[in-house]
Amino acid sequence: MSLDDDLIAAHLRGDKQALVDLYERATHLTQDVDSACFFATQAYIFALDCAHPKTMALHQFLCQHGREE
Repeated sequence: MSLDDDLIAAHLRGDKQALVDLYERATHLTQDVDSACFFATQAYIFALDCAHPKTMALHQFLCQHGREE
């Protein structure tokens, strides 16, 4: 399955933990900073919602790129 397929499946299941990991993975697969920040934002939103261990790292990534304070 592709990353897109995995994302769709996780959305359909409502699996927030998986969505954090999948969107975070997508962050590292693009060379475009705006795209990376979009994926990181999605991961961060789900991370906040489910108290995911990657929450702080995602917040730091967004701060480093001027997307979060």
